[in-house]
Amino acid sequence: MSQNKTWRRATLGLGGNLGDPPRTMAEALRALDKRSDCRITAVSRLYRTPPWGKTDQAWFFNACAEVETALDPEALLDTCLDIERAMKRIRKERWGPRTIDIDVLTFAGVNSASEKLELPHPRMTERGFVLMPLADFAADLSIEGRTVREWLNDADVTGIEVADSDAEWWRRLS
Repeated sequence: MSQNKTWRRATLGLGGNLGDPPRTMAEALRALDKRSDCRITAVSRLYRTPPWGKTDQAWFFNACAEVETALDPEALLDTCLDIERAMKRIRKERWGPRTIDIDVLTFAGVNSASEKLELPHPRMTERGFVLMPLADFAADLSIEGRTVREWLNDADVTGIEVADSDAEWWRRLS
């Protein structure tokens, strides 16, 4: 059956600032990687980032990952939302504190907009906390006619620092 699957690459953004975000993000990545229809192929370093949008809260941890998946874009989003719910993610306020957030950033060159999912992620090119980790493994990925590296050159990265320089951090944390 697996021979008939069409595998496509997607990128994900992960973040959180409640509880133990690095451990929670590591668990989320391992949960995706254990699935028969997803496999993690690259993970960024782990970053510590100042809050964005709503600034009166704790700093965040952020990372990005590349996944090969046999799921379609909306099914991948549903899978990510299921993982968030399993990790007790509660959506109370926009840009507010959270245990984990998993965003589908890009999906195999798909450009689409529905009520449920917009690809590429509509605000990713404005966010240093997304672009910096994404550039760790996908600096040449083209988004809306520019590479991640080019978007990153114009992004505000003030205060963003590497929290763990080993891209295998997600395999070590338990």
